[in-house]
Amino acid sequence: MLSIEEALQNLLSASRPVADLESLPLALAQGRVLATPLMSKVSVPPLDNSAMDGYAVRWEEWAEDRHFTVSQRIPAGHLGTDLEPGTVARIFTGAPIPPGANSVVMQEDCVAVGEAIRISRPPRPDEHIRRAGEDFAEGQTILAAGTRLGPAQLGLAAAAGAALLNVFRPLKVAVFFTGDELKAPGEALGPGQIYNSNRASLTALLHQMGCHVIDLGDVPDTLEATHAALEQAAASADVIVTSGGVSVGEEDHVKAALIQIGRLDMWKVAMKPGKPLAFGRIGNTDFLGLPGNPVSAFVVFCLFARPFLQARMGMTPEA
Repeated sequence: MLSIEEALQNLLSASRPVADLESLPLALAQGRVLATPLMSKVSVPPLDNSAMDGYAVRWEEWAEDRHFTVSQRIPAGHLGTDLEPGTVARIFTGAPIPPGANSVVMQEDCVAVGEAIRISRPPRPDEHIRRAGEDFAEGQTILAAGTRLGPAQLGLAAAAGAALLNVFRPLKVAVFFTGDELKAPGEALGPGQIYNSNRASLTALLHQMGCHVIDLGDVPDTLEATHAALEQAAASADVIVTSGGVSVGEEDHVKAALIQIGRLDMWKVAMKPGKPLAFGRIGNTDFLGLPGNPVSAFVVFCLFARPFLQARMGMTPEA
């Protein structure tokens, strides 16, 4: 019987990312996993710019009672001209710093005096100036391969000028659940029957991860039905995840069926809940057999199945 650490290491050693890549526009890449590092096409910001609404100045020209003429107005998206000595430029957040200016004074620190302004406190060198490339530089890697793409990552990719992203295709995971006692929620329960809660929780976990789920539903407790379900799953999926049928009871047929048509590489982990955990392969399709007990199935999925599937998706598994 394996320790938790040994079982997880065995699983991760057997994992390999899906081979198929896709190139997707940003609008379709939500939840996908980046297959290649993303390097920025531009520097952000592209030019030195103002971090505040205020006035671009030469800080060394300041004197307590000096008035400065406002020589130009620079909104964001427009370039200014050389700043003439003794003048300031009205500037707005994000606007490029005009040549000759070396500080920005917030408008709250300025007092209008006719067509001029007086600056109420001494400016400091480089104050309120965002330097070109301060966020990231052209050619810099901003997203590593294996990153799962969410709103923040997609916004960063857009800021870097990326229109298309190379991503792994979604991992296809077939699931089925064994047990003659299982009924779908909403159906009437007969004697000894229970509702199948694993179907709801496990498929939700897989969807949350971004997997393409192939739900084969409930399978009768016979060797023949289990054999057929495994063959169907192996023909359509990268990974098979099952619940139930991997213990030692006479009605636990999943392990026996797997051995008939594939191979069993691992079985049983020294933990409770969750001792029955089967791992194997049918052709090129991986197999993960989880316990039927809902608490055990959830624990085993989180400890073992999720990091294994993350590695198969091209991600770095989370601890």
